[in-house]
Amino acid sequence: MSSVLPTSLANTAEQEAYLYLQHALRTGRYKPGERLISEEIAAEIGMSRMPVREAFRRLAADGLVTLRPNRGCVVAGLSFDELYETFEIRSVLEGLAVRLATPKMTEEHFEELERLLDRMERAGHSGSSDWVLRHQEFHSAIYTLSGRPKLIRQISALHVVIEPYMRIWFDYVNKPLSAREEHDQLIKVLALKDCAKAEEVMRKHILETAPTLANYVNSGRP
Repeated sequence: MSSVLPTSLANTAEQEAYLYLQHALRTGRYKPGERLISEEIAAEIGMSRMPVREAFRRLAADGLVTLRPNRGCVVAGLSFDELYETFEIRSVLEGLAVRLATPKMTEEHFEELERLLDRMERAGHSGSSDWVLRHQEFHSAIYTLSGRPKLIRQISALHVVIEPYMRIWFDYVNKPLSAREEHDQLIKVLALKDCAKAEEVMRKHILETAPTLANYVNSGRP
């Protein structure tokens, strides 16, 4: 009997495997340098190996894993320079996004940002790593308003790449204690409708995180 799935089913299985592995990588279940075994993951999800291998290729394109000869699929890790560069790129792209988004922001948008900020603060004070997700939601609510689909996808991909490091960092620093003030400042600048200033503040906000996080990760702490 042929093991080849109909195209629609294969695509569905590949998407399921991709989302399953992406979530596992984002939440730190797999560590940098760890080898991913397609047979084991396929059995865990309940599917054949082929969709899992296709998911590996998509994850490699996202920068989350590396496909190596004789070693197969290995969880990617960022060096100090790579992590810092990721934040540099993110600062430029989100700076552009916030400049485009600023004129479109309404009172309803600001109310939503305040709600998201409240959720982020509650997660931080409770010690929940949901703070990382709430933080992403806050930023996403702004850059999505840019109305530039390619730009939005690129920024989202960068958030995915740094999420495991943000989660590690969250466990060992008091970042949430200062986050409210930083994001409040950003909301105030957005309310002024000064596009250039909003871009400047967003870029500074992102870049100030980069050296602290990169140094922390480079220190080799778990």
